[in-house]
Amino acid sequence: MRLRMTVRTALLMVAVFGLGGIATHAADPPQVPYPSGWRSWTHMKTMAITSDQHPLFAAFGGIHHIYVNSVGLKAAKSGGPYPDGSVLVFDLLEWTESGGAYTEGARKLIGVMHKDSKKYKATGGWGFEGFKAGDPKERLVTDPVNQCYNCHSAQKEKDFVFSQYRQ
Repeated sequence: MRLRMTVRTALLMVAVFGLGGIATHAADPPQVPYPSGWRSWTHMKTMAITSDQHPLFAAFGGIHHIYVNSVGLKAAKSGGPYPDGSVLVFDLLEWTESGGAYTEGARKLIGVMHKDSKKYKATGGWGFEGFKAGDPKERLVTDPVNQCYNCHSAQKEKDFVFSQYRQ
């Protein structure tokens, strides 16, 4: 009888510690997939941040092109809310100015917002990621809440999206 209790206790300990490991792993934010084919999606708008007078110049100075996939296009045009499966891409490029013309330079990053209300519940239903220089292997977001969501939460009434579709 005592041996049976020891085995049961051992099995219980393995189950508890095993589940603890799973729970810790589950707490990691889910990864946002790299958006293949995004350059053929609908272009929402372009803007440029070209001066340190803008508060986001240090992080996001450059030329911005915003794209939306077909799932999110209707919501982009109406101002949201976006359905699950919507993906927005923020293509950030270096810029140069010469002779009064601004031209694109090297790609700085590709920012991605991926809508999945269950998977990304902690960040308003959106997954956030940045890919350095557009490289799918070079992820930049380590803390989606503090690096992305806290700023995007100011746009809650627009489903956390800053960029509006340009008609």
